[in-house]
Amino acid sequence: MNNNYPVEALLRPPIELWSVLCAYGTAIIAVMAPWSLMMTPAVGYGTAAMLFLFGSIRGKDAFYVLRYQRNMRKLPEYSLTPDQLPVSYRRLFLGRGFLWQQKHTQRLRDTLSPKVRCYIDQSRWYKLARQLENRWEHVPLLNGFVSLLGKNVWWNPVRPLPPVGGKPQIHAVEMQEQNVTMDLGERVGHTLVLGTTRVGKSRFAEILISQDIARGDTVIVFDPKGDAALMKRVIAEARRAGRSDELYVFHLGFPDISCRYNAIGNFSRITEIASRLTNALSSEGNSAAFREFAWRFTNMISVALVKMGKRPDYRQITRYITNIEPLLTEYYRQWLPSVAPEDWEKQVQTMAGNINERDLPFSQKGRSHEVLALVRYAKENEFYDPVADGLRSAFEYDKTYFDKIVGSLLPLMEKLISEKIAALISPDYTDIDDLRPIIDWRQIIRRKGIVYIGLDALSDMAVASAVGNSMFADLVSVSGEIYKHGTDHGMPEEEKTQEMPTISLHADEFNELIGDEFIPLLNKSGGSGFQVTAYTQTWSDVEARIGDKAKAGQVAGNFNTLIMMRVKELATAEMLTNQIDSCEVTTIMEVSGVNDSADPSSSVDFTSKNEDRISVTEMPYISPATIMALPKGQAFALLEGGNLWKIRMPMPVEAGDDLIPKNMQEISDEMKRRYLSNDHWWAD
Repeated sequence: MNNNYPVEALLRPPIELWSVLCAYGTAIIAVMAPWSLMMTPAVGYGTAAMLFLFGSIRGKDAFYVLRYQRNMRKLPEYSLTPDQLPVSYRRLFLGRGFLWQQKHTQRLRDTLSPKVRCYIDQSRWYKLARQLENRWEHVPLLNGFVSLLGKNVWWNPVRPLPPVGGKPQIHAVEMQEQNVTMDLGERVGHTLVLGTTRVGKSRFAEILISQDIARGDTVIVFDPKGDAALMKRVIAEARRAGRSDELYVFHLGFPDISCRYNAIGNFSRITEIASRLTNALSSEGNSAAFREFAWRFTNMISVALVKMGKRPDYRQITRYITNIEPLLTEYYRQWLPSVAPEDWEKQVQTMAGNINERDLPFSQKGRSHEVLALVRYAKENEFYDPVADGLRSAFEYDKTYFDKIVGSLLPLMEKLISEKIAALISPDYTDIDDLRPIIDWRQIIRRKGIVYIGLDALSDMAVASAVGNSMFADLVSVSGEIYKHGTDHGMPEEEKTQEMPTISLHADEFNELIGDEFIPLLNKSGGSGFQVTAYTQTWSDVEARIGDKAKAGQVAGNFNTLIMMRVKELATAEMLTNQIDSCEVTTIMEVSGVNDSADPSSSVDFTSKNEDRISVTEMPYISPATIMALPKGQAFALLEGGNLWKIRMPMPVEAGDDLIPKNMQEISDEMKRRYLSNDHWWAD
C-alpha cells in the first residue's frame, strides 16, 4: 500500500479488485486471442505479462485491505507451547506486537466513524448464529445443530470469538507484527505490570518466569493467593531446564510438602528481627507508642537469644513475650559466671531461701524465688550488662500492665505459631526426622536456586503479610551484603568467583505484600543483581496498602519499565498516558454549499459546490479509554526510555503437566478447587 497520501483509507470497499479483474481478463485475452486487441502474438504476450504484473500488485493491495478488515473483526490466534517460547541471553521476550506510531493513532481514530461500522461489526450471519445458540439451547434435536455453530474449528464460518472482550481493532491497526523484546540490562531498573482482575497478569508472569528459569537465573516467585497454574508452570519449567535439584516450593497452605524457612533467623543487624515482627502493627495515632514498646521488648529478647548462641524464631519470641522468666534465668546463669565470684550460686540459693512472699511488692508476688534472687544478687553486687538490665526491667513490670502493652503483638504471633505453620517458619534445626529442607536466601542465591512461595493469603492475610514482609526484609539484608562483599563472602578462597548474580524476583499481587521492606528492595538492590517484576491491579491498591501517597510515588518512580494491560481505574491508566507524547491526526470535513445568483440577466440561477477539507488535530498517542478497552492478554508497554509498544502475549497451550511430580499435581488440583484463581480466559 502507498502511504504517501495525506489520508489513508483502509475501511472501504476493496476497489482494487476491479483493477485485478480487468487486468487479468485483458491478459488472458492478450494471450489467447491477441488479434482481438489488434496485437501480434509477440506483442500480446508481452502485454499479458505486464498486465499480470499490474494485476498482482493491485491484488496485493486488495488482499492487504481485506486482511486489515478481517483483523478488525477477529485477530488470528497466537499461541506457543512451552518448548516454543524463545529464550535469549541478551533480550527478554514479551510477546508479538509493534511499535506504536502516529499512523496507528490515526487508524484507531478512523474506526470511530459511524460510516465504517460495517467493517468492524460482526456479520449478520455471525449475529444470527449467536441468537440461534441462545434460542435453541434447550430445544431437542436443534440443540445439536447449534452446538456445531459454537465449535471453534476451521470449517465453521460463524465460530464464536474467544472470550477476551475488549476491542480487537486496537491491535488490528497494524498487521506487520514482530517479536517484542527488551534488553536484559533494562531489567535491573525493575518492571511494573498493571492489569485488572483476570486479564492475564499471571499468564504473562509465566512467560517471563519461564525465560528466567531457562536462562539460569536465580528465580524467586511470590504468589500471595496461590495460583495453581503458576506453581505448575514453575515446577514444569524447572524440570524442563534440568534444574529440578535447585527447585524449592514454600507453601503455607500445604505445609506437608513445603520446604521450611526461618523468617527471622537470618539478619545483618539484630535490630532487623524486631522490625520484621512489628512492621505489621499499626503505627497510626496511639498505636505508635504500643508498636515502639513492642519493638523494644522484642529486640531485647532477640539480643538475649543471639548472645546465648541461639537462632531466634517465632516460637521462642512468642514464648518469652508471654513469660520472660525462663529467658531471664537462663541468661543470668550464662552471664554471671563471667563477672561474679565462684560461689555466686550458693549466695543466690541463700537469698532465694530468705525471700518472704509477704514482703514482696505486688508486681513480684507469685514470681519464682530463684529469679528474684538472681536479680537481687546482680543489683546488690552492681554487676551490669545491658541485655541483663533490659530483661530485668521487663521482668519487674506488673504482668497485667505488661500484657496490655504487648497485647497488639500477641494475636499476630499466635497465628504465626499455630498448627503446622509453626514448623514451616520456626523450623527445628535439630529434628533429623523432618526431611523437608530449610531454605536460606544466601545459599539459594549461591546455588542459583528456584523458589516458589505460596503465601495462602486467601486463608489468612495477616500471616501471609507477616511472612512475606519478613522474606522481603531478609532479601534486602542479603542484597546489602552482596553489594558490599559479593555472593562469596565467607567462602574459601578457592571457591570464590567474582560473578555478580542475577536474581529475578517476581511478586504477583504485590500490593498485598508491599511494606516498608519492599521500598529499599527497589531503591538499592539493582546494584546487587536484583531485578524485580511486580504485578498488581491498580496503583490505588498500592497507595492504600502503604497509606502514604508520597511514599507510593517513591515506589512508582523506581520502576523504569511499565507494562499495562486492561485497567478499570482512570488514575492507573493515566500513569501510562501521561508519560507519552501527542501526535497530529487528520480529519476530513465535508463541505457543501449553494449560492443563488443575484444577476437577473444571467442564465445561471445558482451555483453549488462540494468539497472535502483536511484538517489536523493534536491528540495523545493513546487515551485512557483505549487502555480500558484492551482485550485480555494484550498490553501497552513503555520500554527502554519511552518507546511505546503494543503487544499481545501468546495463548498458552496446555502442555508440560507430565513434567510435574505426582504429589505436586495433586496439590495443584487441590489449589484449583480451593482458590478458583486460574481463569482460562484464552479457552473457547
